[in-house]
Amino acid sequence: MLCLVKLLLVPVIMFFRSRRDLLLENLALRQQLAVLKRRRSHPRLAVTDRLFWVILRRFWLRWRETLILVQPETVVRWHRAGFKLYWTWLSRHPTRAGRKGVSVELRELIFRMVAENPTWGAQRIHGELKMLGFDISERTVLRWMRKAPRNSDTAKRWAAFLSNHREAISAMDFRVEEIPAGCRLPLAVSTVSGFVPV
Repeated sequence: MLCLVKLLLVPVIMFFRSRRDLLLENLALRQQLAVLKRRRSHPRLAVTDRLFWVILRRFWLRWRETLILVQPETVVRWHRAGFKLYWTWLSRHPTRAGRKGVSVELRELIFRMVAENPTWGAQRIHGELKMLGFDISERTVLRWMRKAPRNSDTAKRWAAFLSNHREAISAMDFRVEEIPAGCRLPLAVSTVSGFVPV
């Protein structure tokens, strides 16, 4: 009785199945048949066979129903082992992430610009590098500007400051003057630096 019901239900179920499911089931059964035809006492699955089942597991929900040669847990184990191998390989062959590093030539150019133009900021140097055809961000220019070797001779920098701002600098001094009444009067004296030699 059960066999008769099964015989009647199978064609009805097959009729409502999608064509894709039928093709995948047919492919899975043919693959297992090919393994059995290899004429061994115990059929062994090659690496390509295992890969086939791992891929089929990813793309077809009903893959367990057609699996005959091995248990479904075995296919899941193969999938996990492949995943582990993939990440092991990736960790041993690292690829550099992020932006490319700044070349030595570009670094030297930034250092040279900083040394020759001490009043230029990162924005100006970035603009000059863009005009020269270098693709670099302003933040990277700023980072390399901070690492640029500086001239430690502070006297030269102070002399440059005085010569650049000679007209705007004034000197101030405090002195005490005695007035005829016998009192001392503190005075603040200011002079314009146009008369001060630099």
